Amino acid sequence: MEFIPLKLNFFLFFKLPSAFWSGVRVKSISKEQCVVTVKHRWFNQNPFKSMYFAVQAMAAELTTGALVMMQIKKSEKKISMLVANNNSNFSKKATGLITFTCNDGHLIEEAIKQTIATGEGQTIWMKSVGVNEKREQVSEMNFEWSIKLKA
Repeated sequence: MEFIPLKLNFFLFFKLPSAFWSGVRVKSISKEQCVVTVKHRWFNQNPFKSMYFAVQAMAAELTTGALVMMQIKKSEKKISMLVANNNSNFSKKATGLITFTCNDGHLIEEAIKQTIATGEGQTIWMKSVGVNEKREQVSEMNFEWSIKLKA
């Protein structure tokens, strides 16, 4: 798969349909950064008329996971990936268009190099920050990715 927003959004439709129907969309991806947006709507709201935390988590995880997938493909090795842990902080009601950004591409690139060099699994924490249209932070989520060479 080519790592461009259009292809990643098709991937969402077929492999993560709940994220797709909730409005999660990849806007840009590079070696270092992934940006994903999701708009608060009736379909993805909680009873308090803001975005449900799980929708935010889907968007945030995608910013980190897409970078992991892209680096695995670049390595041309068979490497498994799994979220081992995560934590979140919600600082403001998520309404309107929320943009999640992960700038940790360099971290996963190094972890994959280590996995290939040593044959040992690696874990890496990656952060995604969600901001509203006023650029105010609404949430911060951290995902611990576990990677290892497949046998």
